[in-house]
Amino acid sequence: RLFFLDEAVALAAGHRPCAECRRADYVRFRAAWATAGLGAEPKAPAIDACLHAARIAPRSHRKITHAAEMASLPDGAFIASATGPLLVLGDALLPYTPGGYGAPLPRPESGRTEVLTPAPLIAALRSGYEPVLHPSTA
Repeated sequence: RLFFLDEAVALAAGHRPCAECRRADYVRFRAAWATAGLGAEPKAPAIDACLHAARIAPRSHRKITHAAEMASLPDGAFIASATGPLLVLGDALLPYTPGGYGAPLPRPESGRTEVLTPAPLIAALRSGYEPVLHPSTA
């Protein structure tokens, strides 16, 4: 069971799949993590330490974001916008709400954007990890 709307939201918050209750997803995630060059045989504590450092700024405890080219972002990434967070999915951006995603917006083909999903998780998504998404994405 997820404690977020879906796994893309959990990833944006800097969390990985649970190694116990979502074992198959965790195994897929570890494989993508390794393929991304983030650790050959990663263990949960090492992954968690990396994710914590990538999501929270020391002392201020503020969320760390980073900039990226829109075209380089994989499905499942979250970006910031003036109207709120948006999920990247194919050629669309889906507005996030706590109850599901809103109507799709066109995804710009280029330009830099503020990415909410921590950089190591973007690398895992680029390396083939596919998060479980809420039914409102269909």
